[in-house]
Amino acid sequence: MRPIEPLPLHHSWPLYELHEHLAPVALDPSLARNDAALAERGLGLWHCDLKDDSLTWTAGVYDIFGLERHIPVPRALSVSLYAPESRLAMERLRTYAIRHRRGFTLDVDIHQADAGGQCAMRLVAAPVLDDLGDVVGLHGVKQLLPHGALCSKRLDPTIFVML
Repeated sequence: MRPIEPLPLHHSWPLYELHEHLAPVALDPSLARNDAALAERGLGLWHCDLKDDSLTWTAGVYDIFGLERHIPVPRALSVSLYAPESRLAMERLRTYAIRHRRGFTLDVDIHQADAGGQCAMRLVAAPVLDDLGDVVGLHGVKQLLPHGALCSKRLDPTIFVML
């Protein structure tokens, strides 16, 4: 993991920049709507409903975490797969994102559940707002990173780790 303190200063961004951070996926509609194509490239979309902390993942996120596709995954299980230092940084930025309605991008280390070992993942997250402007969820993209990938505040379209 590669956090830089203070985390919000180096990793968060205003919601109006969301499209920039998701550009590699958003600019190719055939990719953004194709679960298999995303998963093949080491990408997955995710959503967390804050009402009950339920998670919705596309196939690529299951593959990154080394979990069987399409099974319910409690948030506690997914969080437990983050390396301790990555988990702390992710939770701090998650809290900041909800409180201040800001997105964030963070490279984290996770331990794959299927004994696949440790891997690096780029986490792009943004709050979901209701009609009153209250944060009701978080959503974004997770990207599997090859060993030695440089840090970035965005998805990297040149990094596609074929699974």
